Amino acid sequence: MNGLGNQIIVADMRGRADRVTPAAAIAINDTPGTKFDQIMAIHDPRTPGTANYIEIINSDGTRAQACGNGMRCVVQFLTAEQGRQAFTFETVAGILFGEELEDGMVTVDMGTPKLAWYDIPLAEEFMDTRQIELQIGPIDAPVLHSPSVASMGNPHATFWVNQDVWSYALDRFGPMLENHPIFPERANISIAQVIGRDKMILRTWERGAGLTEACGTAACAAVVNGARTRRTDRKVTVTLPGGDLLIEWREDDHVVLTGPAELEWTGTLDPATGVWTRDEVAA
Repeated sequence: MNGLGNQIIVADMRGRADRVTPAAAIAINDTPGTKFDQIMAIHDPRTPGTANYIEIINSDGTRAQACGNGMRCVVQFLTAEQGRQAFTFETVAGILFGEELEDGMVTVDMGTPKLAWYDIPLAEEFMDTRQIELQIGPIDAPVLHSPSVASMGNPHATFWVNQDVWSYALDRFGPMLENHPIFPERANISIAQVIGRDKMILRTWERGAGLTEACGTAACAAVVNGARTRRTDRKVTVTLPGGDLLIEWREDDHVVLTGPAELEWTGTLDPATGVWTRDEVAA
């Protein structure tokens, strides 16, 4: 599946006790036909009142805490299967709610952002995470500097720029910033250009996946960071390389993400090895 071009594998692990292994994820991603950003593994529920436990695996085999685009794909997959439209899921980041709307769009309540330096987490104490000391480039003329940081279940740094977001070599800066010592759990790195109180353009280097067409949690973090630095309102259309997401940081502190999801094809995979086959499509 994909969420605005964010390549997602939805793996149905219900009724099984095993997990998708890091080796399997790496093997699947090494095949051109199945390169992906995240695997969303649907497991049987662990907590009463939830529909499923969702485990999220990056293309480098590491585990992720949250993935907004992937959650939309899960909701659409389960809605098509079961006919119901609203679901409550458990992830390592907490309880999340998702619903397919009448127009086919999918909305996911991504929970509340964490803004304290130790919750994000950062390796050093910053009393105000709306702007931290971090830069790339010459000290007297940095290319990127002073990001806002927040956690949406996973760490995010939003660098604010006035120029076209495509004018920055994010493929070069992203790996360095993702692995900067200030981020003990690494971080998702975004470049944001605000073009109105209710609109911004965003590119993201995704932790464990690299450059991506869309990153839902990065869009959520960017809107939170935009609102608390008074750059934007709390409801913003975020334009990503793959398309638009509508993000609202509600007054109850929950961040809600709305956008499309799309099924591409189905198949079978071995969660231990990554060996896969694609289903034949009837003529």
